[in-house]
Amino acid sequence: MFISLLIAAGLLGAGAIIYLDSQALSGKVTHGEHANKEAAITAQVHSLTVYKDPNCGCCGKWIDYMNNHGFDAKGHNTGQLSSLKQAKGIPVNVQSCHTAISTQGFVFEGHIPAIYVHQFLNDTPPGAIGLAVPAMPVGSPGMEYGDKFRPYQVLLLNEDGTSSVYGEVNSL
Repeated sequence: MFISLLIAAGLLGAGAIIYLDSQALSGKVTHGEHANKEAAITAQVHSLTVYKDPNCGCCGKWIDYMNNHGFDAKGHNTGQLSSLKQAKGIPVNVQSCHTAISTQGFVFEGHIPAIYVHQFLNDTPPGAIGLAVPAMPVGSPGMEYGDKFRPYQVLLLNEDGTSSVYGEVNSL
C-alpha cells in the first residue's frame, strides 16, 4: 500500500526515503495511522519554538510528542500569547493554548499531529502561513485522556486571514 519515493541526494540532505500512501496525501488520516506514517515525511528535522503559558501541562506534552516525532521543539514560556498570536495573523476563532513557530516563520497553532506539520513544511501551499487545530480536542497529541477521542480538523491558515480544512483526524 505504501508508495516509496527515493529523493535524490541534495534535495533534502544526504538523500532520504519518504513513504506516503493515498490517505496521507488526501489529508484524511486516522490518529492511529499517524505513528506508522510519520516516519514518512520526517526526512528533515525541523526546529520549532513553542510559545506557551508556563502553567500549561498539555503544551509540554505536545512539545515532548513533537520531539519524539522528528522535530527539535523547544518551549518558551510567555505571558504575551495573545499579542504573539495577533502579530502572527492567527485568527481568534482558531486559537489554542500554544503557538509554535518554525525557523521559516510558519505558525502551528494548537495540538497538531506531527505528520501534518511535516507535510506542510515539506510542501507548503502558496499563500499559507501555517496550520491550526482550534481549541484542545480530547485525543489530539498532548491531550490524550485514556481511550477518549473527539474527531477534529487540521486547518490551513492563509495570509489573507481565511482558513480551510487541511486534514481530518477521525479516530485514535
